[in-house]
Amino acid sequence: MNGFLKTTALAAITLGFAGEAMAVEWNVSLWGKRRAFTEHVEKLAELVSEKTGGEFTLNISYGGLSKNKENLDGISIGAFEMAQFCAGYHRDKNPTITVLELPFLGVETLEQERELSMALYAQPAVQEDLARWNATLLMPSPMPQYNLVGLGDAPTSLEGFEGLTVRATGGIGEAMKAVGAVPTSMSATEVRQSLDSGVIKAAAFAPHAHMSFGTIENANWWTTNLNPGTVNCPVVANTDALNDLSDEHREALLGSIDEALDHYVANYEGNTMERWGPALDERGIEKVTFSAEALAAFEERVAGPAAQDWISSMSERGLPAQELYDFATSKLKELKGSM
Repeated sequence: MNGFLKTTALAAITLGFAGEAMAVEWNVSLWGKRRAFTEHVEKLAELVSEKTGGEFTLNISYGGLSKNKENLDGISIGAFEMAQFCAGYHRDKNPTITVLELPFLGVETLEQERELSMALYAQPAVQEDLARWNATLLMPSPMPQYNLVGLGDAPTSLEGFEGLTVRATGGIGEAMKAVGAVPTSMSATEVRQSLDSGVIKAAAFAPHAHMSFGTIENANWWTTNLNPGTVNCPVVANTDALNDLSDEHREALLGSIDEALDHYVANYEGNTMERWGPALDERGIEKVTFSAEALAAFEERVAGPAAQDWISSMSERGLPAQELYDFATSKLKELKGSM
C-alpha cells in the first residue's frame, strides 16, 4: 500500500472512532412504571435525542438499575448518570431540600411548586448539600398536595385519625403524627401490598400515584381537602458525567429542562386530574371533606411547631436552616403575588 493510501485509510479509521466517541448514552434510574410523575424525564429524553440527532440518548430504566431509596447512592458512585428520588425517602442525605416538605407550607399550584423548587435548588447551601453525593440538581417533579386513601371507616373529624396506620413520609408524616395517626415510611412500590395485607390502613399520595400504584382498587374513602403538604422529588445528574459532556450535549440537556417541565405540568393538570374524579366514582369511593374550622385547627397544631423543629434540628447540623426557611417562605409569597 502506497503512502497516500495508508494515510487515507488511517484517516478513515480515525474518523470512524471519532464518530463513535461522539455518541453518548446516559442511564437514568426511575422506578415503578411510566406515569405522570416521570413525564418530564421522558420528555427530556425525547428532546435531547432530537436536538443532538440521536448522538446523546437517555436510557430510562424503571427499577432495573437501583431501588428508589438508593438512587442518590447510585448517583454518588457513578452507577448511572441521572436519577429521580424523593427527599423524604432519606432526609439525612438531603436535609436542605426537606424544607419544601414541611407541612402546610402553603403551595397552591404545580407552577408554584415548580418555581419554588427551582429557586431553592439554586441556593449555594442546597447545591453544596447535594454535591456531597456528586449530584447536580436538574429539575423537580412538581406534585399537588397529598391526600389520603384508606380502608375501613372514614375519619369524619381530625379525631378520627387517632391510631390510624398510614404511609406518610417527610412533613406529611409529622402532620399525621400530630393528629394521633401512626405514620410509616415505605417506598411507593410497597404501599399496595401493605394496604392489602393490613400493615397500613391508609396511604398519603398525590392523585397520579394513587392510580399508578393501585391504592384506590380496594379503598373505601379519600380525603378531598386535608392537604397537609407534598414531597419534593428532584431529578439529578452525576456531576462528573454532566461536566464531561460536550458543550453541545450539555446545552441540549440543560436547555430542554423548561420545555420538559412545561410538558409535565400540562399533562398533570390535564390528563391526570381529568381521570382522577371518574376513577374515584367508578369504584364508589367515599369523598371525605373537612370543615374550614377543622383544617384551621389542624394547621395551627402542626405548621408552626414543625417549622420550628426543622429549623432547630437543621441548625444543630450546621446548616443555614433559618435562612433556607425564610427564603422558601418569602419566595412563595412572591410567587403567589406574581402568578
